[in-house]
Amino acid sequence: MPGDKKFKTKELSSQIGSARLSFAEPEDMLKYLDIEPGAVSVMGLMNDRDRAVQLLIDEDVLREEYLGCHPCVNTSSLKLRTADVTGKFLPAVGHEYRTVHLVGED
Repeated sequence: MPGDKKFKTKELSSQIGSARLSFAEPEDMLKYLDIEPGAVSVMGLMNDRDRAVQLLIDEDVLREEYLGCHPCVNTSSLKLRTADVTGKFLPAVGHEYRTVHLVGED
């Protein structure tokens, strides 16, 4: 989701049919994506060979020409074409995404 939106777990959980959402434990982030807290990135999906992680993308991100992400470490950032991420990177790593609508307002 865009960085200027406020994340509300209730808003997302109703869309994906989940009773309760929480942030992943550091051990799970390492296990599934081989990344540390603070470095979560779509790029970590290249390490998810078992396809255990489901990628959700807010529709506002998909409308933008570019998106920003970490290259699996939080000391750098990448600016990538959104179409390249969804049309090239995700298919190359065997992942799909689900579009969600997040308002992020109080």
